[in-house]
Amino acid sequence: MYKIAVIPGDGTGPEQVREGLKVLEAARDRYGLKLETVSYDLGGERYLRTGEILPDSVLEELKSFDAILLGAIGHPDVKPGILEKGLLLRLRFELDLYINLRPVKLYPGVETPLKNKGPQDIDFVVVRENTEGLYAGTGGIFKKGTPQEVAIQESINTRFGVERCVRYAFDYCRNKRKGRKVTLCGKTNVLTYAFDLWERTFQAVGAEYPEIEKDYAHVDAICMWMVKNPEWFDVIVTDNMFGDIITDLGAIIQGGMGIAAGGNIHPGRVSMFEPIGGSAPKYTGRNVINPLAAIEATAMLLDYLGEEEAAAAIQRAVATVCAKHLRSLNAGEMGYGTDAVGDLVVRYL
Repeated sequence: MYKIAVIPGDGTGPEQVREGLKVLEAARDRYGLKLETVSYDLGGERYLRTGEILPDSVLEELKSFDAILLGAIGHPDVKPGILEKGLLLRLRFELDLYINLRPVKLYPGVETPLKNKGPQDIDFVVVRENTEGLYAGTGGIFKKGTPQEVAIQESINTRFGVERCVRYAFDYCRNKRKGRKVTLCGKTNVLTYAFDLWERTFQAVGAEYPEIEKDYAHVDAICMWMVKNPEWFDVIVTDNMFGDIITDLGAIIQGGMGIAAGGNIHPGRVSMFEPIGGSAPKYTGRNVINPLAAIEATAMLLDYLGEEEAAAAIQRAVATVCAKHLRSLNAGEMGYGTDAVGDLVVRYL
């Protein structure tokens, strides 16, 4: 019995999650899975109503689940940063979700802004360290509001944190990507302390995987080559900030936020899977938001739980829907409503 916590979230999050659960239930029935879902009222509406973001009691409950399916967090009436820090970042840090996994895969029939590139060219994953770096929140402000104000934000990189991220990337390459290549994305020529640690760790861990090709590129070059030659990449491993940036570039070249999903992972523990496109409040309740990213998130969730056959079947169904039915991945331009897209995936599943 898999216990799945569901956080529908804000804006169009509940609409996306509804279709993700529809597909998850269809996969359950087809493959004889045993799933139990429990929904949690967390997000902007709860914060505005009660002042609570993530109660300690709820956090403790979430630790008992096998996985979490998250819709989207972000409310127009809540100041930016409050929900992101109080819910998303707190979940990452408290649950020690040290891997952010972002597949970048172009499906047949999906348009990409890259000229002369197709599904055979755009198929890689980014492994982003998820609990350290600049997002660790270390630093402060001195003499705030004065002409002498100083703001310091420190990037925290530990050998322990870097090594477990790099090792995950090599293991993922070996087990999920047929052991082709791992590329370290950094900035060794300028960030000489942090990425000296990353590069030395990358070489030490990589020596344990002699069959896998090792490569390095500066983050600015990665951004250029992801556009010019995305086929060069298989698995990219990088720190928290650079990973945050290049995965949005990855989302665009795979067709947009409407199909981009990600996982916040601690192997062997409760992990969280989500569409990465945000709450898109202007589309709330209009049945026009693209649910494929949430559906892809359910496939990642099942793959993480070891149900690889069911996960692959969902991805094949999504690919078929993209190739045969959708005019666009953009909200309101798909040619189908949100619920109808979910129904199509279920049909092909």
